[in-house]
Amino acid sequence: MAKSSIYTFTGDNGTTSLVGGQRVSKTDCRLEAYGTIDELNSFVGLLAASPEITDDCRPMLIDIQNRLFNVGAYLATDNSATPDAPAMGVDDDKIKALEAEIDRIDEQLPKHFRFTLPGGSDGAARAHVCRTVTRRCERRILTLAATAPVNACVVKYINRLSDYFYVLARFIAINSENGEIFWNKDC
Repeated sequence: MAKSSIYTFTGDNGTTSLVGGQRVSKTDCRLEAYGTIDELNSFVGLLAASPEITDDCRPMLIDIQNRLFNVGAYLATDNSATPDAPAMGVDDDKIKALEAEIDRIDEQLPKHFRFTLPGGSDGAARAHVCRTVTRRCERRILTLAATAPVNACVVKYINRLSDYFYVLARFIAINSENGEIFWNKDC
């Protein structure tokens, strides 16, 4: 079996193919949306590789990576003809499962009414990067949704995902030697 070529030369003119073959500019907001999802997925992989991630948290991160891949494939598809098309593996049940995991982690955290600074430990900092990239994903998806159909579950899942990374960052920081770092407005 011959090895496939990594480079195809088809994108040299600044365009790329969507799922289905339609060619679009690499600056298209659709590419920004699924490209940012791909970036987030890489950061989630980096977070999952952190030695601070416990065995009870790692499976959720792998699940998130799979769902992000599904979201990326969904966003890479022009759904104009089927505006209500769902994203595979991203539905109300999966959103509820993510919310349950957020609640499970949050129940273990002390309540506070201060802003948390990104950091505290390497793993917590990685989770905060995931949180902020997730917020950018949400903005890119909403930009796309202004011009093309995007299933509401996709937006809702990504919104909840940033909440998940926030509580996970707090959990990791609290369980590290350094603890959480809070914003000091008087600095």
